[in-house]
Amino acid sequence: MHNLWIIAIAVLFLNLPFGFWRARTRKFSPAWFLAVHAPIPGVIALRIFSGLGWRFITFPVLIGAFFAGQLLGGICSRQKAGSQD
Repeated sequence: MHNLWIIAIAVLFLNLPFGFWRARTRKFSPAWFLAVHAPIPGVIALRIFSGLGWRFITFPVLIGAFFAGQLLGGICSRQKAGSQD
């Protein structure tokens, strides 16, 4: 279980720049879809190389970390845009 939380933190940090990028694109545009889906191979690689496996308990934790990274990246993007005004 300890390894699960390390991978979850890595997934969160992996998604921060993609969430930042997603927040600056038009919703449902090709760039938006790419920003949402591009980190998925990285998440799969982290799962495989960490030996985490595909147990059910890992899915809610890593999906939550994925969306938290996207959300926090978007928040950072909006804060940066607001500070440039």
